[in-house]
Order: sequence, then C-alpha cells, then structure tokens
Amino acid sequence: MLEAFFTSIPAMILTTGLLVGLSGALLGSFLILRGAAMLTDAISHAIVLGIVTVWLLTGHLSGPVQLAGAVVTGLVTVALTQLVHSTRLVRMDAAIGLVFPAMFALGVLLINLNARNLHLDVDAVLLGEIAFVWIDTVQVLGQPVPVATLALAAVFVVNLGFVTLFWKELKLGIFDPALATALGFAPGLLFYALLALTSVTAVASFEAVGAILFIAFVITPPATAFLLTRRLLPMVLIAVALAALSCVSGYALAILWDVNIGAMMAVMSGTFFVAAMVFSPVDGMLTRHARKQQDARRIDSLTLILHLAGQQDGDDSNHAALMADLGWSDDRLRAALRRGQEDGLILRRPDAATGQPGVQLTAAGHARANSLPRQFSAVAK
Repeated sequence: MLEAFFTSIPAMILTTGLLVGLSGALLGSFLILRGAAMLTDAISHAIVLGIVTVWLLTGHLSGPVQLAGAVVTGLVTVALTQLVHSTRLVRMDAAIGLVFPAMFALGVLLINLNARNLHLDVDAVLLGEIAFVWIDTVQVLGQPVPVATLALAAVFVVNLGFVTLFWKELKLGIFDPALATALGFAPGLLFYALLALTSVTAVASFEAVGAILFIAFVITPPATAFLLTRRLLPMVLIAVALAALSCVSGYALAILWDVNIGAMMAVMSGTFFVAAMVFSPVDGMLTRHARKQQDARRIDSLTLILHLAGQQDGDDSNHAALMADLGWSDDRLRAALRRGQEDGLILRRPDAATGQPGVQLTAAGHARANSLPRQFSAVAK
C-alpha cells in the first residue's frame, strides 16, 4: 500500500501541492496579521539573485548551501526595504516595490551574463510545473520519493515546529509588540526568523510549483480566513483547511479541464477568497450591506419617533401626512413603522376622523424620544 502511494503520480502531485499550501498558509497567517504579506512577494522574486549568486560562488544549485543563500537574500531584501522605508521619503509598499524588482532584475542579468548554459530558468523559478514533480526521485526506505516532496515535507515539519514552539511569542508580538519587548520575547527577532523560514519554503517550493503558487498560498488562504474570523487559532486552522481544499479542488478541475495544475490551485484559492469577501458573516459584502440597511432602518425609526413626539399634543398622524412631513417614500415609511412596531415604540390604529391608518407613540416610544437629543431628527433627514 505504501509502495502504491509513492508510485502514484496523482498522489505525489497532490501531496506536494498540499505541503506547499500548508506551509504557506501556516506562515502567511502571521505575515498577514503583521501587515507584511507583500514581503513574501519580494522574497520570492529576490531569491533568484540568491540562487545564482550561490551558484557563482560554490557551483551548487541545491542543498543546504543554496537554502542558506536564499535565507540571506530574503533577509537582505527585508533589511533593504526597511532601510528605504526608514528614510520616511516613501511608504512601505513603495519601498517594497523599489527593492525587490531591482534585486530580481540583478538576478536575471547575472543569469544572462554568466549562466546561459546552466539549467536555471527564471520562468521555472517563478512558475514551476508541479505535474513533473514525480520525475526526480530519491530512495527512502526502499521507496521512490520525489525530491521536492521530501524537501517540502521537511520544511513543513520545521515550520510547524517553529509556530508551535513560539505560538505565544508570535501571538503577543503581532498584537502587542511593546508588551512582547518588555517581557523579553524579542518580537523583531521572531519576525526575522519567520521571514527566514519563508525564504527557505520559497526555495523548496520553486522547483516543484514555482514562486507564484507559493505566494498565492501564503497570502490568499490567510486573507480569506481573516474575513471569516478575528481569532488567531481559528484563522490559522481555517487558512490551512482552505489551502488544502484549494489543492484538491484545483487538481480535480485541472484534470477535468486539461489546464495547468499549479495555476488551477491558485485560481481556486482566489475563488474561495472572493466567496468569503461576498458571503462572510463577519465582514462580507452582503453582511455589510445588510448591516448598513439595518442601521438605516433604525435611524429612520428613531427619526419617526422624534417626529411623532414633536407633534402638538401628541396627536395621531396618518400615513399620507407622515410621508408628506418627512419627505419619505411609501416603502421607506413602512419599513420605519415596522421597525418601530417590532421595538414596541409605535402603535398603529385607524384615525378616528379620517378612517385612515393612524400612528401613535406608545409609552415606551415617548420615553425613548425623551432620551434622544432633539437635534437628531434634523441630522437624520
């Protein structure tokens, strides 16, 4: 059974995608909350410079030396970005936009000048091809395991161990860095360690899925989870679950429609984000629209109460008179009346003189009107 799993091409493709997605969502949750999501994009592009520089110095295209070079390049990218931002001449987003294109361009130039005959292609670094992950394998306990899958599994274990071990420190460093510093948790050092792991994960990902898919998994599932909850642990768990769901559904649709697998996984992560942006019960577009409508109805109801309370001797008002006095449409007035009746502030009964439906404040309505500032009616109109 184990042999069937490791020799199954679909299983290896899915496993590799899941490992990238889980690692990306795990680290990305903290980067999103820290407001440093775009540093992931910067690091993922800047590692091209690190890869070619390490090759020029050592002749190695993979292994621990390459990982170390990527970590150094990622940290240099962050340091240069913060240095540019510290001049207070540009905003952080502009600083990122200035630094990482320059480092990426320098890496591309070095490849063109010194590594034209080398098996190192910029498109492969950025886009990758997860469908071919099963080709390059290594024997582990007698089973052929894809090299990229093995590397990503090791990286995921390290990432998970780091987050688990420093959960409290990471949480406090995000939400109250001043307190974290006072308690000696060194939030700045933990942030750089988080970025270092991001660099390592990006290097482990680029051969299999490319940096672009890695960026999608680092940013999109955590951003989607943030729309669904405001608590850290549920956010991390939801982000990880969404990353896994994006991989599985993206693979299935890519096979069905015969399209690029990695791209389809990224598209599915974006699809879930759009769905959360529209339907999220926490802060989705529909929820915000409903909340806005509810607030408008509440304000109209209070305006109506103040208007009725301001009438001489508290006489009844019929529907037509209220529409004329307030300048409202029939639907708007009816919604305000319903809200007032539901709250027990308004009583509706036929007007004795005209026979038309009349409106009168209840005792609770009078009490509510007296508790509101008299200027409210004019402002609400």
